[in-house]
Amino acid sequence: MMLCFISGTTWTQEIIDLLLHNGDAEVCKRAPTVERIPFLEIQAPPPIPSGLELLTIMKPPRVIKTHLPIQLVPEGFWKNKCKVIYVARNAKDNLVSYYHFDRMNKTQPEPGTWDEYIQKFMKGNLGWGSWYDHVKGYWKEREKRNILYLFFEDMKENPRREVERIMRYLDLSVSEDVIEKIVQLTSFKVMKDNPMANYTFIPKVVFDHSVSAFMRKGEVGDWINHFTPAQSQMFDEDYVRQMADVDMPFRTSL
Repeated sequence: MMLCFISGTTWTQEIIDLLLHNGDAEVCKRAPTVERIPFLEIQAPPPIPSGLELLTIMKPPRVIKTHLPIQLVPEGFWKNKCKVIYVARNAKDNLVSYYHFDRMNKTQPEPGTWDEYIQKFMKGNLGWGSWYDHVKGYWKEREKRNILYLFFEDMKENPRREVERIMRYLDLSVSEDVIEKIVQLTSFKVMKDNPMANYTFIPKVVFDHSVSAFMRKGEVGDWINHFTPAQSQMFDEDYVRQMADVDMPFRTSL
């Protein structure tokens, strides 16, 4: 199974791991997120193993995380008809989240000022390229390739409904009580306090949580606390141009 994310990564990983283990919280604390669900293309500084190193020693069935745009996904995923779950978040909140992540992630280039970062985002000059091309690429192929396409905002609005969607897509069946338990265990507050999911296990030279927590807010609409009215208008005008060829149901508030 491949999981491709543009946002909501850790949240969805935890939901899937709990579904696969019938909501057993202790089993899902067996190892940090990065070991339970390796990141395909990551190459971190030692002592953190690369995603490929972890995958070579894992026994199938494996759950694999990636941020690769659809055109770079290895062909074997499609040939073997892997289950693919994609999670997208509205552009403005995604930009805010990525900005703070780049501030604390010491393996990424310095993000620069907020205004500079907005320009980088709009031009696609960030890790994994253009957000616009990324979300559209998987959206256009979702039916042909049987991709479960999720939206962060839908997950926040009704987490139980989305957990059930993931369960059905994975051909799993768990009880109503287990579903409710998974919803509780994957709430932002619980996950923020879970050392196996909150990335505090990553060395400070890689993730500096004193700059910004990896799990920061997890809200819909936080963008309004960052964009000035002028920045918002400029961004919206560019957004309309870049997304003119698709009709995607993104929401910037709930």
